[in-house]
This record gives sequence, C-alpha cells and structure tokens, in this order.
Amino acid sequence: MTKLLLTTAALLSLLSAGLAEAKGLTIGVVAPDDGPFAVLGKQIMAGAKAQAEAAGNRILAVPESCAPESGVDVASRLIAGGASVAIGFLCADSLIGSAQALKDASIPAITLSARSKVLFEDAVKHGWPIYSLSSRPGEEASATAGFIAGAWAGSAIALLDDGTLNSHELAANIRLELEAKGIKPVLAEAFRPSLDNQKILVRRLQKAGVSAVYVAGARSDIAVIARDAAGTGISFMGGDQLLAADEGVALPDGVLAAIPVRWGEQPEASAIVHALGEQNIVAEGYVLPAHAAAQIVEKAEAMISDKQDLAASIAGGSFDTAIGTVTFAKDHFRAENIYRLMAWRNGAFQQPVPPASQTPTKQGQTQ
Repeated sequence: MTKLLLTTAALLSLLSAGLAEAKGLTIGVVAPDDGPFAVLGKQIMAGAKAQAEAAGNRILAVPESCAPESGVDVASRLIAGGASVAIGFLCADSLIGSAQALKDASIPAITLSARSKVLFEDAVKHGWPIYSLSSRPGEEASATAGFIAGAWAGSAIALLDDGTLNSHELAANIRLELEAKGIKPVLAEAFRPSLDNQKILVRRLQKAGVSAVYVAGARSDIAVIARDAAGTGISFMGGDQLLAADEGVALPDGVLAAIPVRWGEQPEASAIVHALGEQNIVAEGYVLPAHAAAQIVEKAEAMISDKQDLAASIAGGSFDTAIGTVTFAKDHFRAENIYRLMAWRNGAFQQPVPPASQTPTKQGQTQ
C-alpha cells in the first residue's frame, strides 16, 4: 500500500510538472504601480508582458514601493504567486530584503537598474541568484576616462562638477581613472550652477591653459559654459545629463557626451520596436530592457540541462536581446560596456567626427 501511494504521488508530481511546463513559466514583474515611479512601472510591465505573452509565459504583477524593508513583502508575493523567476526591481531595497528568500525558493531575479555595490558583493558572497542589466558602479567613470584619454590625448584637461553629491563623486572617480592612466588634470573643481552666463569661469579656464573640459553637471549648465567659451578653442564633454532637453540655451554643436547606448536606435532593436509599435507600445524608458529581461528568461529556460537550474542557466548564458547581446560577469552585473562616445550635431547625438574623438567601442567591448 505504501509503495502504491508513493507511486501515485510520483505520478501526480510528474503530471503537475508536465502541466506547469505546458503553461510556461510564471514571471514575476516587480515594478511600481502608483506614486512618482508609476510611469516607469508601466513601461516595465508593457515590455515584459509583450515578450512573455509571445513566448507563452504568464505574468505575475508584484507592486514595488521602493520603501526600506519592502523586500520581505515582495518575496512573499512572488513565492505565494508561484513565480519561477522575477524581473524588474527598480530599487535596491526591493532586493536587499528579498534576496535570501528568493534563493531559498529557487527564484532567480533580474534587476533592470539596481546596482548597489554592497548588494551585489553580498550576492556573490552568499550565492544569491540576482543579476543586473545595469552598469556596475564605477563603470561610467571608467568608460568616460577612456573616452577622454582617446579624444583629448595631449590636451590640458579640466574636470568640473556642479557641487551635487553624484556629480562630485563622478568627477572624482574620473580623475582617479585618468591619473591611473598617467593623465593629471590641470584643474579639478566645482563651479556655480544655474547662472545666466559663465564668462568668469571661462576666463579662469583660459588662464589655466585648459583646452578640454569634462563637466559633471546639467545640460543647461554645459550649454551656457560651452556657449560662453565659443571661439576659445576649448572642447567640452558631459555625461548622461546631456540626454535632457534644452532649457533656454541650446546645446552647441560639437559637445561630446559619454552616454549609455540608446537601445531603441540600435539595429538589433528595430524589428522589436516595430512589433511593439503595432501593439501601440512606445519603446521608451524601461520598455526594451524589460522586454530583454523576459527574453533572457525564455532563452535561459530553454538552455536548462540536467546539471543546472534556471539561475545557473541565466548566469552562464549569452543572450541576444532587444538591448543587444547580454552576458553576466562573475559579479552578477552585465559584462558588456553600455557607454558610447557621441557628439551633439544638427540637433541630435551622432557618431563623433575624427580627430576630435576616438572611434567608439563596439557593443560588447569593455574599455
């Protein structure tokens, strides 16, 4: 009788597994559904849902509040909902409190933007199955320093920041990266932002013999400084804040930008952007990264062998997605460099014109 019960239980288990396989995976999508980040949550849901439904997978929506200690609730909802995997996670807090529970429940997670250094150091240490499509901490500074070294070899370089914490840290890290390359800026200081003109600052740059300036600051400030430096021969570069719209003063042609890849403009995304458009989905913000995360899940599930689970398949695979080829490094971050050197010209960021630049690296290469 005991043997019969065990056999019956085994058959039921196999049947349940077969039904689950037939229905596809349950993908938890962790994203804000109200508050100031709700619009980003809608982008994540739109991109993930489009790909998941096309692959025959089911979506489990899990609200993300981004509040401290909210990860416990997130993990509980994912486990209760029978999630096989989870994607989204705009906030590190959603992962900090849930990572161990997700590991215990064998639920790997792919975050689109969280990149806390401490969180991912712990992920490596404890074997948490969480992976990030975001650039790792310090990657922007490293890529930017490489662009500066290539574009402005032999130039007298200044590093300016607008005094905010993020800008100051970025400029400081770029300086360290440059000095490691044997390049010492002639000037590194904060400037006063939000002024109508920056002629005093420009004269200071000229007096110091500066010929090239990286500005960690807003597009509006860079536009004013570059405008007031017209005719001086000084070149300018900024970061991803240059992706904002003009405010009053137009950004002059020739300003360089070390910015992340604009996924929707990449050749590999064109077919997906078109398909999304037919569903009235605009491929903006987190739509394509969320779509890519769902693609990774689908392809990783198909790669599972007898010796690995879904988490191991995600960690060890290489995936062609809406945002290019994705592989994950040992630190659980995306291995590919996502930064490119571009130049503002004729109202858009375009490939820089030599010799005022280096040749941009191809996707998948690291500086």
